[in-house]
Amino acid sequence: MKMKTIQFVIVGMHCASCSVRNERALKRLPGVAEASVNFGTHSATVSFDPAVTTENALYDAVIKTGYKVMAAGEHVDHHAREKKALNAAKRNAQLSTLLAIPVLMIAMLDLQLPGELIGISSPRWAQMILSTVVVFGLGRAFHIGMVKQARVGSANMDTLISIGTLAAYAYSVWASLAGRGHVYFEAAAVITALILLGHYFEEKSRGSASDAIRKLMALGAKNARLFIADGSDREVPIETVKVGDTLLVKPGEKIPLDGVVLQGDSAVDESMLTGESLPVGKHPGEEVYGATINQNGMLIVEVRKTQEYTVLAQIVRMVEEAQGKKAPIQRLADRVSAVFVPVVLVIAAVTAVVWYFITGDFGAALIPAVAVLVIACPCALGLATPTAIMVGTGIGAQHGILIKNGEALQKAHSIDTVVFDKTGTLTEGKPTVTEIVTFGDTPANEVLHIAASLEAYSEHPLAKAVVAAAKEKGLKLSKTMDFTAVPGKGIEGVIDGKKVRIGSGKISEGGAAMTADGLLSLARLEEQGKTVVRVFVADMPLGVIAIADTPKADAKGAVDALRREGVEVFMLTGDNRGTAMAIASVLGIPADHVLAEVLPDEKSMEVRRLQDAGRSVAFVGDGINAAPALVQADLGIAVGTGTDIAIEAGSIVLVKGNPSKVVDALHLARRTFTTIRQNLFWAFIYNILAVPVAAVGLLTPMIASAAMGFSSVSVVANSLRIKRLRFRTTSTDRS
Repeated sequence: MKMKTIQFVIVGMHCASCSVRNERALKRLPGVAEASVNFGTHSATVSFDPAVTTENALYDAVIKTGYKVMAAGEHVDHHAREKKALNAAKRNAQLSTLLAIPVLMIAMLDLQLPGELIGISSPRWAQMILSTVVVFGLGRAFHIGMVKQARVGSANMDTLISIGTLAAYAYSVWASLAGRGHVYFEAAAVITALILLGHYFEEKSRGSASDAIRKLMALGAKNARLFIADGSDREVPIETVKVGDTLLVKPGEKIPLDGVVLQGDSAVDESMLTGESLPVGKHPGEEVYGATINQNGMLIVEVRKTQEYTVLAQIVRMVEEAQGKKAPIQRLADRVSAVFVPVVLVIAAVTAVVWYFITGDFGAALIPAVAVLVIACPCALGLATPTAIMVGTGIGAQHGILIKNGEALQKAHSIDTVVFDKTGTLTEGKPTVTEIVTFGDTPANEVLHIAASLEAYSEHPLAKAVVAAAKEKGLKLSKTMDFTAVPGKGIEGVIDGKKVRIGSGKISEGGAAMTADGLLSLARLEEQGKTVVRVFVADMPLGVIAIADTPKADAKGAVDALRREGVEVFMLTGDNRGTAMAIASVLGIPADHVLAEVLPDEKSMEVRRLQDAGRSVAFVGDGINAAPALVQADLGIAVGTGTDIAIEAGSIVLVKGNPSKVVDALHLARRTFTTIRQNLFWAFIYNILAVPVAAVGLLTPMIASAAMGFSSVSVVANSLRIKRLRFRTTSTDRS
């Protein structure tokens, strides 16, 4: 059974109970394994068996519930859709407010104007006409929604608003025709206007919360320079570029698509992918990524991925998917919302009956009942989780931290142990020259120069480290004659007429022995877990070069930061214990927290052992050989390399992340989850306290409608506070 997952937009949802109703309708279909409807993003994510049900069946289930669907196959322009909704909300809010103010003023000031028609005064006619336009014209969506829900035997926010405003309006029309003294046209008109105004502010705030996707999508280049064999170029739309095409990228231009550099040297600003501001040097053979900015050199790039498969496109998809998913804590709000509206309808009816028996006045009984209906709208409950997730995942994406789902946010909150898979996370993941010890008066740079001149002819990783160190120091290499690789020993050749040997201890066989000081230096370096390359010239020991996988610049700072926050740090590696202990001592990781000589298939077992000891574990790995451990951990944090950005195993992906990004990721996840809990707390408290207050007559319907709108806006505003989070990674500690 092969499952298929699609995401589509649902149009017409107004509250949390709407999302719950649609979710239930989808889950009832045969073949549907999982369905999640997100009120914040107005989207549904459904996993189903195509052999059992179809996409059209999913859409029909939503349509029968009373909503509209934007199919998964349709292109969804998030910005255009949000802008259209915002403009409509703004127009309705402005017009309804403009028309409701005169109705309110007539009621408050008891204005008297000459003239009447069929026994109804001019001011009363003005109120009736204006409130009719507001309630049935600008507020018609509430009544249409109420009818749709009634047809399927259900109720939602539209039901509460519609019943409340229609009750006040209908009573006022009856009272006018019957010649009764007091009417409530202003209540019906002002309630509608305030709720429409609240919807406008809600749409505006939600747009701010979801602008991450819009910003990410805007980063992509629109055109590319197609490089032609004769050396010329022509500009073409990005959509027409194919894999294998060659592009010219001038200084200051965006790199259009992911590819590999064929010619040229430059520095590229990759901050939009990684959040790291320092430019990255690019040379022939190295990968570049679409939407990054070429800074100071001409590059010829061969395209490896088209627009829909670039790293940027994958990031956009991951953020969209994350914003469409719920945190487990949202299930509580969903359960409450599912029964909340029917319960409120009963409370409102009981309120009306009780007040009628107390006062004997239907008008006096109507007002508190309407206030109960209006104040209880569960919008804030529906927005509590998705808005926080939208802001958290959005700000994370801008800093190279991709949070794949709401569950990761909740799990991150309880993490007390972080296990780093050493190579590539705490260390650079490649051999680097760390120290040069010379014998006699030979300068260290001379030893490096001779060694690099010979190593330049070798393909061994250690040889590349020596050559890289020489280039970094600007040393010009000498020509080597008679280069020979000696199996099991090293390499040898002739430089400036002298025989040079480089390699392990066996390379020195037949030559002069090392001095006592040399042997001590050798022992010291090997105790530190470093690989030591011996350099001999004319059979005499010239010096030794120590090579090791070095810690990343910010690794110690990250370890210290985690430990200060009470998080235990473990280091796991397949290296021998001596090498592992050398790295651990530099980083400040205790010896009993070093898990060395661990085979790839044993990594998940080590994580499970820590979990069995009662720890909540986050595992940080490269997402390839560490995949089982990433899945086993309570929270898997995968360190991406650009090419493997869509690592399935990790719940959080760090794009080219340094260890400090782990600290940032946990901070962001914890802040987001804390915000979700705050939002849910205030949303629950608001409804729990407000409904009884309205029922006993201490809230007018107009104040209730304003408070309802304010509660939704306050939840969104609280979520936007996540943007203030300060990240540890700065331009000084990024690599």
